[in-house]
Amino acid sequence: MVCGGFSCSKNSLCALNLLYTLVSLLLIGIAAWGIGFGLISSFRVVGVAVAVGIFLFLIALVGLIGAVKHHQVLLFFYMIILLLVFIIQFSVSCACLTLNQQQQSKLLEVGWNNTNNAKQDIERNLDCCGYQNVSDETTCTANCVQLRSCHPCAPILNAYSGMVLRYVGGIGLFFSFTEILGVWLTYRYRNQKDPRANPSAFL
Repeated sequence: MVCGGFSCSKNSLCALNLLYTLVSLLLIGIAAWGIGFGLISSFRVVGVAVAVGIFLFLIALVGLIGAVKHHQVLLFFYMIILLLVFIIQFSVSCACLTLNQQQQSKLLEVGWNNTNNAKQDIERNLDCCGYQNVSDETTCTANCVQLRSCHPCAPILNAYSGMVLRYVGGIGLFFSFTEILGVWLTYRYRNQKDPRANPSAFL
């Protein structure tokens, strides 16, 4: 039997927003964990992760309050914001899945040249120095410097970039479909009457 009643729509919307709340807290927790254990020293990367987590948490909070109270204005803004997020996330996910090897390499090189702290994290964690040439990097903190056995980071990054982009694109697509599901549930829920507000209308 298809879920089409008021209570079912309300519970489904609440469950979806609870899922978003858990994901947002997970994002913030992973960022804090990375800083705490020294895996990430770039505050820009951490700031982006925390900002996305807080944004997702606020969206989920608006949706949760709107679903519980059947608040038309909150549900309307929640639906519009979720639709915009769906369009952006779906586009980015498709782009991640369609990038070829040459485009990935160019994107990695641009990112490498425009960051410093994240570059040092990559060198330390992957035990490599420089992007194309080891001699290009004079402030490398990888362990291989002491052993004089360093290799460029570009081949290692290129080997992992395709897999990472597929994972990111796949996860992004999954959540983008949950967002369009949330838009549909919100639209339907807004147009349903609360039986407790006017019981005589359902007699």
